[in-house]
Amino acid sequence: MSLKALALNGTLKASNFAEESSTGKLMELIAEEFQKYGVETETIRLADHDIKPGVTSDEGRGDAWPNIRKKILESDILLVGTPIWLGQPGSVCKRALERMDAFLEETDEQGRMVSYGKVASVAVVGNEDGAHHVSAEVFQALNDVGFTIPANAVAYWVGEAMGSTNFIDLKKTPEAVQAMISTLARNTAHLAKLLKQRQYPSQEG
Repeated sequence: MSLKALALNGTLKASNFAEESSTGKLMELIAEEFQKYGVETETIRLADHDIKPGVTSDEGRGDAWPNIRKKILESDILLVGTPIWLGQPGSVCKRALERMDAFLEETDEQGRMVSYGKVASVAVVGNEDGAHHVSAEVFQALNDVGFTIPANAVAYWVGEAMGSTNFIDLKKTPEAVQAMISTLARNTAHLAKLLKQRQYPSQEG
């Protein structure tokens, strides 16, 4: 069974300022691992798009979110990636989560949230402690708006506090990070296949 994943890269760096990011590198490794389980991944670098502030699915003229939302709903898996800034998920990631708040009021023909049956996982990078805190915030938000969270569905890397080395600077992926990537991909693809075959029950009885 083939699956589609959409990866939202929440780096603060737009492509015209930086071709690569540590968040992007970790997400690329996850996408490569997904391929082993028949998952094809499309990545959107959120900072490249004019996503208006708000909590609806369309905030009017020039808003890039409606097209991104469409891709989310066409996918089986959502991978959200964010750097750690000030001990929290980055502002770009937060904006995407805020826009998904609209899912709370949007349902399918059987009364289920439009995000039901979709599986979410998280990627976090930073040069400080806080990966557990950041993933907890993102997971809670994704669960609130209807996504299903697999076991061990986070991969992260944090460097030395006050250090100058970024994930993108590493010559080799650390074994512990590679183990997290492998587990994330395996469990996420497994759960997505199960939910694709058997969706949650109707909310209308």
